[in-house]
Amino acid sequence: MNDPKSGLNAVAEAAKQAPGKGLPPVHLWHPEHCGEIDIVIRADSVWMHEGSPIGRKELVRLFSTVLRKDPDGYHLVTPVEKLKIQVEDLPFRAVAMARESDDLVFTTDVGDEVTASEADPIVVETDPTTGEPAPRIHVRRDLWARIARPVFYELVEMAEEVDGRLVVKSNGQTFSLGTVT
Repeated sequence: MNDPKSGLNAVAEAAKQAPGKGLPPVHLWHPEHCGEIDIVIRADSVWMHEGSPIGRKELVRLFSTVLRKDPDGYHLVTPVEKLKIQVEDLPFRAVAMARESDDLVFTTDVGDEVTASEADPIVVETDPTTGEPAPRIHVRRDLWARIARPVFYELVEMAEEVDGRLVVKSNGQTFSLGTVT
């Protein structure tokens, strides 16, 4: 891991190339698969490396900018390396939401902001066994954020009932949160 062009060092260096709040063009990078790295994003959104939490938020943010989902799973991608990681649920969590005019703007645990829209929809699936809702919002490419329970409660509070469903509107789109019981 001491080689500055391999492993975590390469991922961190590639992520730093993102100017300002922009994101590196990971969708344009097609390096060979280099193996797996012992990074797990737990269902509670804690990023783990070799069994220990990554405590530096800045490092997690850097890694999140080079995260990509491919057909075979999640990877941290640089121009020269592609390292597979494990994601227990979804890679991000929407931990805050604000209404800005007619838009719902979500903030993720890694600092991304996303406005619910046709391109970035809110999707609520229901567990067939427990009946629990599993809300999520699209963040970018094939990466999604699980909407945290308190944020989902906020959505439910502002929802309107339409034809037996609770719905919210954002960016000219209507999103169903589920049926009224």
